[in-house]
This record gives sequence, structure tokens and C-alpha cells, in this order.
Amino acid sequence: MKSLLKTMVAIMILLSSSAINAQIKNSKTTTVKIYGNCGMCKKTIEKAANLQNIATVEWNKETKIATMIFDSVKTNQEDILKRVANAGYDSENMKASSASFDALPSCCQ
Repeated sequence: MKSLLKTMVAIMILLSSSAINAQIKNSKTTTVKIYGNCGMCKKTIEKAANLQNIATVEWNKETKIATMIFDSVKTNQEDILKRVANAGYDSENMKASSASFDALPSCCQ
């Protein structure tokens, strides 16, 4: 059952990335691990990372993997991860400050 769910999620990401790629020029796709715990984390991570017509990030709560599609002329993975870190979330490449982490709800810490 879990493998079916993972397969369905992967298909949804691929289909949505095709539609998103049409809107984002100079698109580049990467994945990165971002540490979070719950649905509230997903909402906050994606809100911090997404920029209309520049970057779209889909974070998977189960795998902790974020799929990033972004305009490589206007932004990069490091800038996106800085916004996520400023929202309080660590990634495999960047740490959040203690102040931003402490500001998260207890379920997200």
C-alpha cells in the first residue's frame, strides 16, 4: 500500500512539474531534504519557498524531500533554501537560526 501511495505521489509530481515548467522560464529541477514534521510544516515550507512564476516547491511530509522547480536566471537553490531557513526549517544544505526555529509551533520543532 505504501509503495502504491509513493508511486501515485511521484506521478502527481511529474504531472504537476510539466504544467509548472510551462509557466517558469529557464526552469531547473532539483530535490533536497528539508526537515519538518507535519502538515503545518508543509504549508510553511512551501509558502516560504514558492515565488510566483519564479519558483515552485513541493515538500513531501513522509520522505522530507522537496522538489524544486525554479527559473535559474532569477533564483537558485541556495536562495530558496535561505527563505526556508528564515522560516525556521533546516535542510541538508542550510541550517535555520535558533531564533527562527524557536518561533515555530512546538509540533514543528
